[in-house]
Amino acid sequence: MSQPGDRPAVPDVDRLARSMLLLHGDQHDHDPPSRTVSNGESGHWSKSRDFTNDPQRAAAVREASLADRERYLTEGLQPVDCRFCHATVTVKKLGPAHTAVQWNTDASQRCAHFAEVRASGGETARTRTCPRLTDSITHAVAEGYLEPTPHGPYG
Repeated sequence: MSQPGDRPAVPDVDRLARSMLLLHGDQHDHDPPSRTVSNGESGHWSKSRDFTNDPQRAAAVREASLADRERYLTEGLQPVDCRFCHATVTVKKLGPAHTAVQWNTDASQRCAHFAEVRASGGETARTRTCPRLTDSITHAVAEGYLEPTPHGPYG
């Protein structure tokens, strides 16, 4: 029976950790064994099947995946020309505070603001944006050319 004010004994942490490892193991399979399932596919988990036994289906899935990727990356993008230096980028206006801008090599080389950054020894990759292009995008929205799209490509 414990007395008032007695504190329970604190177990030795190292001893406790060793006993837990002995009991449960370290829970890490560093080299999981490879196994083959009855249908000939690898026993490793995959997010989706690879259809190795059905080349036609594999080609169809690959084609559909590429189409989904392309649609996700480009749907809703509109070309916008900078009114100052005429660099053309593609833009998707997702809302008042969110604008996606896709720069290409030609536009980043042509941009007068980025040229100033490079001339002063700066790195354009660290430049947040071109203020003149931001003005051009704002103008495109005001003119109704670029309408905000509240949803992504799937929604």
